[in-house]
Amino acid sequence: MVDLVSLDYIFIAAYFVLVFGIAAWATFKEKVNSSSSDYFLGGKNVGWFVIGASLFASNIGSEHLVGLAGDGATGGVAVAQFEIIAGFMLMLLGWVFVPFYLKSGVFTMPEFLERRYSSKARNYLSWVSIIAYILTKISVTIFAGAVVFSAIEVPFWTGAIIIVVATGVYTVFGGLKAVLYTDMIQMFVLIGGAIAVTYFGLNELGGWSGLTSSVDEGFMSMWKPISDDKFPWTGILFGAPILGVWYWCTDQYIVQRVLSARNIEQARKGTLFGGFLKMLPLFIFVIPGVIAFALSQKGVFDLEKNDQALIMMVKSMVPAGLRGVVIAGLLAALMSSLSSVFNSCSTLFTIDIYKRWKPDTSEKKLVRVGQLATIIMVAVGIVWIPIMERISGQLYTYLQTVQAYISPPIAAVFLLGIFFKRLNAKGAMAALWTGFVLGMGLLVLDVFKASLPDFLSAIIAINFLHLAIFLFVICSVVLIVVSLMSEKPAPEQIKDITYAKGVLSARGQASRTKDLVLTVLLIALIIAIWIYFS
Repeated sequence: MVDLVSLDYIFIAAYFVLVFGIAAWATFKEKVNSSSSDYFLGGKNVGWFVIGASLFASNIGSEHLVGLAGDGATGGVAVAQFEIIAGFMLMLLGWVFVPFYLKSGVFTMPEFLERRYSSKARNYLSWVSIIAYILTKISVTIFAGAVVFSAIEVPFWTGAIIIVVATGVYTVFGGLKAVLYTDMIQMFVLIGGAIAVTYFGLNELGGWSGLTSSVDEGFMSMWKPISDDKFPWTGILFGAPILGVWYWCTDQYIVQRVLSARNIEQARKGTLFGGFLKMLPLFIFVIPGVIAFALSQKGVFDLEKNDQALIMMVKSMVPAGLRGVVIAGLLAALMSSLSSVFNSCSTLFTIDIYKRWKPDTSEKKLVRVGQLATIIMVAVGIVWIPIMERISGQLYTYLQTVQAYISPPIAAVFLLGIFFKRLNAKGAMAALWTGFVLGMGLLVLDVFKASLPDFLSAIIAINFLHLAIFLFVICSVVLIVVSLMSEKPAPEQIKDITYAKGVLSARGQASRTKDLVLTVLLIALIIAIWIYFS
C-alpha cells in the first residue's frame, strides 16, 4: 500500500477536474458531434503538438510503466530498446506512411487495406483488430487501473469501475477530439510523476555515478548476445522493427492520431515529436527500475517481486504530499490508453462494419452509432473485470503474445503493398491467412509446450523476436509469389496508394527542410543513446 496524505488526494482530485475540464472544452467548443469526421478524426484539423503528445500518452499505459520498471529491476536497461526502436518507427510513419494515408482520405486502417487490396482484407483486419483490442488492450488496462487504485486502498471493483466509467464518459461525448486533448494534458502529468520518482531515487543513491557504481556493468548495457532469451541484439535490430511497423504504422489505435492532422506536414511533425518523446521512457520508466534494484541491494527496502519496483519507489522514495502527483501520473497513463482503445474500437465498428452494412446512414446517425459502440465497449470492459480477477498470470501472458504472432503478416501487406504495385488481393489474403495459421499454431504450441516432443519444444523455445522475423519472411514470400502468379491489381488499387512522386508533391520545401533537420537530430540522439548504453 502507498500511504497518502491530504495533499496527495488534492493532487489526484485536481487531476480528474483538469481532465474532465479539458474534455468538456474540447467537446463543446469544437462541436465534435456535427459529423463523423469531427467525431472520429477530430475534424481533421489537429496540430503537431497534440498529435505527438497523444501518440506518446496513448502508448504508455500503467501496465507499461509497471512492466518497464520491473524489467529494469530484473535485467537492466535492455528492455528500453523497444522504446528506442519506436523512434525509428515513428519516423517511418511520418515520412513513408502518412502521405498515403492522408492522400487516400481513409478513416481506418482496414479501409486503407480495402483501397489497396480488397474488402476481404478489410474484413480480416477489422475483426482481428477489434477482438485483439478487447482481449488485450481493454482488459489489461482495466486490470492495471484497478491495481493502481488497490495500492491506495480503494477496492479492486470500485477502482476498475471508476476508471472505466470516468474514461468512457468523455470518450463517448467528445470523440477523438476529447481523447487527443486529454492525452496532451495526461502526457505532462505522466512525465511529471515519472520524473519525480527518478529524481528522488537517484538522490538516494548519490546521483548518476552512484547508480552506475551500484549495479553490474551489464545492467547498463542495451546490447545483449544472440543467446539472450529476452533481448538478443539480432531480434532487436531485425525482429522488433517488424512488430514496430505493425503497431506504430498500421494499428488503428495509433494511426488514428495522424489521420486527424490538418495536413501532411502537421502529421509528420507530430510523429517526429512523438519520436523524441519516446526517448524518455529509458530515463524515467526503466531507470527507476534499475534504481529500485540498486536500493534493494543496499538494503534500503525489500523488493520481493521485481514488478513491485515502481510501487516500492513511490512508497519509499517519493515524499508524502508528492505521491499524489505520481498516482495521478499512473492514472493518466491508464486513462489515456483506455480512452484511445475505446475510440479506436468504436471507429472500426462504425466505419468498417456498420457503415458498410448501411451505406446510406446519415452523418449524425454515424456519430450516434459510434457513441453507442463506445458505451458497449465500456460495458464489455466492466464485464471483463471479474474475468480479469480470476485469470491466471500464464493465460494473460498468452493473450499478450497473440499480438506478437498476428503482427508480421499485417506489417508485410502494408509495407510491401505501398512500394510494390504488382501485389494484389489474392496475394494479400494468402499472406494474411498464412501468417494467422502459423501464428496461432505457435501460440498453441506455446500453451502446451510442457508436453511437446523435443523438436517442437526447440521451435517454441526460439525468442519471439526471431520468430517474428521468420513469420515476416514467410508471409512476404507468400504475398509476392501468389501476387505474381495471379492477375495484376486494378489501376484504382494503386493510384495514390503506392509509391509515386505525385503522392509526395504536397510537401512544402521549407517545412520539409525543417523536418529533415529534426529527423537527423532524432537519429543522432538514438545513436548517441545506443553508444552510451553499449
